[in-house]
Amino acid sequence: MKFRDRAEAGRHLAERLLHLRDAEPLVLALPRGGVPVAVPIAEALGAPLDLLLVRKIGAPGQPELAIGAVVEGEPPQTVVNDEIVGLLSVPPDFVTREAARQVEEIGRRRRLWLHGRPAVPPYGRTVVVVDDGIATGATVRAALLALERAGAARRVLAAPVAPPEVAEALRPLCDEAVFLAEPPLFGAVGAFYEDFRQIEDAEVTALLDSAATWRQAG
Repeated sequence: MKFRDRAEAGRHLAERLLHLRDAEPLVLALPRGGVPVAVPIAEALGAPLDLLLVRKIGAPGQPELAIGAVVEGEPPQTVVNDEIVGLLSVPPDFVTREAARQVEEIGRRRRLWLHGRPAVPPYGRTVVVVDDGIATGATVRAALLALERAGAARRVLAAPVAPPEVAEALRPLCDEAVFLAEPPLFGAVGAFYEDFRQIEDAEVTALLDSAATWRQAG
């Protein structure tokens, strides 16, 4: 399966999620790539569209090695990989300091992309988490665990494509998972799109502003 672009992938996912319309769901996109996928889903479900901002916590001296993540919320949730932290003997105060730094970056991005509009609380809601594809699943795992802590009543994961072993590992972390394709020979997410260009900040802002406008009009 190959999608023309992210919007087309979102329309296909929306067809698989129509049974959630009466649940008054909240659609949360993982930026940047998840935003154009989430727009047609939110439209089809008549749901508010917001972001779920997740920032990696890198290991000391190895910033590309994730030892955890911070997920925005009230309060923000820190998800730590205890096994890696233990193996690397990472000091607890390092995790605390790095988490605080990433919370600041989350705030900056929310101001940039949403003009400071507050996050829609997930408590007691059916929440649909949307990405444009899942490779390792680390970010999505952190997002799902944080939503559980935040009191989401039902967590639904929606992505156009994921490796079968990653999809299988993520299913127990949510109430429902919808993948359009689970190719055994995965490679990279971009291989499943004809148009996988980088999404710029201005496009993220425009899509979210448009979603907010039609939601208010509706």
